[in-house]
Amino acid sequence: MFDVRFLPNPHYVESMRDLTGLNQEVNAYVFKWKETRQFVRKLQDLLEFMLPHYHREGKSQLVIAIGCTGGQHRSVAIAEKLGEIINHQYTAHVYHRDIDKKGKKK
Repeated sequence: MFDVRFLPNPHYVESMRDLTGLNQEVNAYVFKWKETRQFVRKLQDLLEFMLPHYHREGKSQLVIAIGCTGGQHRSVAIAEKLGEIINHQYTAHVYHRDIDKKGKKK
C-alpha cells in the first residue's frame, strides 16, 4: 500500500473536483508535479527489482494498492500509470475501488 496524499490534490481545483484520474485534465494535473514523476520512477525501479523475483518464486499475483483521500484523483492516475508500466512485461489488472463514489465523472 502506497499513500499518495503527499501529492497536490486535484479535488481542490474546482474544475476537476467532479472528475477522476481517468480524465486527461486530472491526469495532466497529477503528473505535472515533479514529486509525482519522481515517486512513480522510484516505484517503477522497485517493481523492476521485485517482479522478476516474484515470478521466479512462482507467485502468480502481487497486489499493489495506491491510496489517497477520496480514491478518485491521484490514486487513480498513478495506478493507471503503474498498470501501463507493468503491462510492458507482465499482465496487470487495474481496479479502482472508490472511483464511483459520489457519482464522479470518469
